[in-house]
Amino acid sequence: MASLPTLLPNPSAESQAISQALTLLIQQKMTQAGGWISFAEFMHMALYAPDLGYYSGGNQKFGQSGDFVTAPEISPLYAQALAQQVMQILAITQGSNLVSSILELGAGTGKLAVDLLLELDQLNCLPAQYFILEVSAHLRQVQRENCQAKLPKNLFDKLIWLDVLPNKFNGLVLGNEVLDAIPAHIIHKTAEGWYERGVSFTDCKNGEFIWQDNTSCLPALVEHLPSDLADKLPVGYITEVNPAASALVRSVGDMLETGAILLIDYGFGAAEYYHPQRNQGTLMCHYRQLAHDNPLIHVGLQDITAHVDFSQIASILDMPSSPLECKPMAMSLAGYVSQAQFLINCGILSILQQHSPEDVEYMKLAAAAQKLLSPAEMGELFKVICFSKNIDEPLIGFMQGDKTHTL
Repeated sequence: MASLPTLLPNPSAESQAISQALTLLIQQKMTQAGGWISFAEFMHMALYAPDLGYYSGGNQKFGQSGDFVTAPEISPLYAQALAQQVMQILAITQGSNLVSSILELGAGTGKLAVDLLLELDQLNCLPAQYFILEVSAHLRQVQRENCQAKLPKNLFDKLIWLDVLPNKFNGLVLGNEVLDAIPAHIIHKTAEGWYERGVSFTDCKNGEFIWQDNTSCLPALVEHLPSDLADKLPVGYITEVNPAASALVRSVGDMLETGAILLIDYGFGAAEYYHPQRNQGTLMCHYRQLAHDNPLIHVGLQDITAHVDFSQIASILDMPSSPLECKPMAMSLAGYVSQAQFLINCGILSILQQHSPEDVEYMKLAAAAQKLLSPAEMGELFKVICFSKNIDEPLIGFMQGDKTHTL
């Protein structure tokens, strides 16, 4: 997997020390496993190893001073538009005399939680609780501090941090750029068949990480490829498959009683995801606002992501809800659209028009809207997929421009 020709800035001495400690920890794991681990395991340790992983450590990650910018960090305009869809889902579940809440999966800095709660308060449609499931103790502390500083006490008191999914839930489950950070496996097609690509390290002084194919590939990994594509893809093709992402959405679907699951991320349907020209996969790293495709350097100091195969995520509807059941999950696909179409459907342009073009604030919001909606920015690469359970009413975010036929 060739790296993009990006010249990356050097880490500080302190950051290099942290990265070296994590490198040694991963190499110990490799040695115990016979010198090789799957890329999914490497990615998991690089991102989530306690105190050393990218999301577990204390470096600035989000925003202009971090490594990348998420949609909620760009402008409150994002949450204000999203709140229109959230309000509809909460109203439907509250109308069924249920305790209706929001559960956000991986809340980043807490910016989306803050902006959503403030806007829902203005709309007089607050959830009973706002739960945050966060695996990073460091980010949990960041979220708590930011939310406490920016929310009035009555809204902050609605926040509850969770370690695991609840057994039952009614309302909205929200995940913004969550699926792309779930560790993915990499598979490589050779003349002899599919092999799993993992990571080893050299015996030289620096012990650098290197790509290495395993001598076999679990059939379950290849089964995640569309059945009509696995044999057609050319020799040398490299791609990611992510059983863990599908498993997470299935678990959330099992938990949900009435409500919706709204997932926003960058990715494609299967036909585009596994296009013959995308023969090196979708793996990307983000380091100090620069994107490249080499996850084997700056370990623990950079984000590692893979684009989402939304067709695979949608296929959970055809899978049994548990190994003991034969019937499919009792959920429906409520919609699948580009982020631009979703935000337009939710009225982002009307919200923008509430400000006078003469105001300085309007110029800031217009620039933010450009980033959120433009095909050259986030508008088309990012998609919004929604699953619903016990909801018959069409959801406003998917009223126009639905792309479910591409899944």
